[in-house]
Amino acid sequence: MTVHDERVAELLEGEEAWIVGGAVRDGVLGKRVLDLDVACANPKDAARRFANRFGGASFPLSERHGAWRVVAEGSDETIDFTPLVEGIDADLATRDFTFNAVAVPVAGREPRDPYNGLGDLEAGIVRAVSDEIFVADPLRLLRAARLEDELGFRMDDHTEALARTSAHLVSRAAGERILGELRRLSASGYRRVDELGLLAPLGGSLDARIDAVNDPDFRLVAVFGSELSALPISRELTRYARTLLRASRPDASVRGIHRFRRQTEPWSLHALAFVGAEELSELVEAARAAEPSEPLIRGDELELPPGPEIGRILAAIDEERAAGTISTPDEALALARRLATGGSS
Repeated sequence: MTVHDERVAELLEGEEAWIVGGAVRDGVLGKRVLDLDVACANPKDAARRFANRFGGASFPLSERHGAWRVVAEGSDETIDFTPLVEGIDADLATRDFTFNAVAVPVAGREPRDPYNGLGDLEAGIVRAVSDEIFVADPLRLLRAARLEDELGFRMDDHTEALARTSAHLVSRAAGERILGELRRLSASGYRRVDELGLLAPLGGSLDARIDAVNDPDFRLVAVFGSELSALPISRELTRYARTLLRASRPDASVRGIHRFRRQTEPWSLHALAFVGAEELSELVEAARAAEPSEPLIRGDELELPPGPEIGRILAAIDEERAAGTISTPDEALALARRLATGGSS
């Protein structure tokens, strides 16, 4: 097994330093290693020296734990330097799962594997390093299920029993970290999380719609519904969730599709799946393709005072154009005048 970085080896030559954690696991699995985790005596000094010598920006990752990160120049690679306080065995004893508790000297010699993590990696087993891992960090409950999901592994019986009895702790993890793990789950991963008793404490419940669209945001809305707002989601995800949750099944008429799109774009296809109307997808796609590049008339051409009335009239013009009842600026202006004086479209 070779997990090696020549830059780190050069930087920390003669010092006790180890590549640990997910980088070792991913290297063994033949995956591209983008996030390197290096345990060493002085993380701050190592991070600054690495950035100065090889390019990149260094900054503290955790003031509490003394970890520093370097974002490599010109790439998405990160190198985390974490403190090696009491030696590598003590460090590995604090890790979560056995295959993450394997360390390789930066010089590239034989690995340190006190918990047979390499054997568990080969066997496809997610095994706890100790009985305290979930109490020490409740996020590991979700991580265990996510690693099963991503790697096609399975927890051993003891670790699964620990996860089930500790499930009530899961909501104690930081919201940002919870959201990060949830976004990486497939539909099958959510089913596993629910099976372990982890979903209900987070405010979620299984919904058949998680299979409708292969998208992490769609699954979040399907599973958490309005409870999703309890997590620290972005403004864009908030808009997306509200759009799906407010959507109702449209009729298949031109007007029905137009109104549905007006309420749900740019997520109309996802909204159709959410309301169980995927059979209307071709109509939405056709309406998108036929969308005019320019409006027939603009708000400042209506000769009306600013206000919501302008928006209502422009929306009515757009709908009539989509329905084929008007097609020219003059017809649009005539319709606007009728609507402004209380007439109907």
